[in-house]
Amino acid sequence: MASWDPVYPAAVPIPVDLFVSKKHPGLNGDLGFADSLGNIVFKVNFDKSSKSSFKGVLLDASGNPLITVFRDGKGSWQGFKGGDNREKDLIFRVKRTVKKLTRTELEVFLVGEISRESTPDFKVKGFPFQRSCTIYRSDSIVAQTSLMYKLHQIHARRSKFRLTIFPGSVDHSLIASLIVIFLYGQ
Repeated sequence: MASWDPVYPAAVPIPVDLFVSKKHPGLNGDLGFADSLGNIVFKVNFDKSSKSSFKGVLLDASGNPLITVFRDGKGSWQGFKGGDNREKDLIFRVKRTVKKLTRTELEVFLVGEISRESTPDFKVKGFPFQRSCTIYRSDSIVAQTSLMYKLHQIHARRSKFRLTIFPGSVDHSLIASLIVIFLYGQ
């Protein structure tokens, strides 16, 4: 009998699940992204002062602004680094390409990336009412959202859902801000 030691991969990239809800314990914001232990990773504050415009600020767990998202006009948005910095530090632009009763598609263009303006860096496709979307980079899935179903449950509640971010070189705060635009920026 030969004895052998199990071989464990040094760094196996695994997906990260964040749970998105407006009702996380201890949340002092409008929306929270929590890890599997319930710790708030990101929170979002929405500017409710104007019904005609949309502004959301993505904050880290300490309350520092990471990305501010503004609705630009006819179905397009801009994301800026940090707090209310509209003139500089543009990170991305988002353009809505499909908006049907049930289906929405967005194209995301990163600023400063070496790509043609006509080719999006990311695409977001899905169904906002069902809290379901998939974020693609080329042909690869970067992240997905899904409702939280339980065994023997006919209808899942829409107030809490899962965001799964797959391994890769995409900033999680960028993904969270795209989810905010997709689901709440309509």
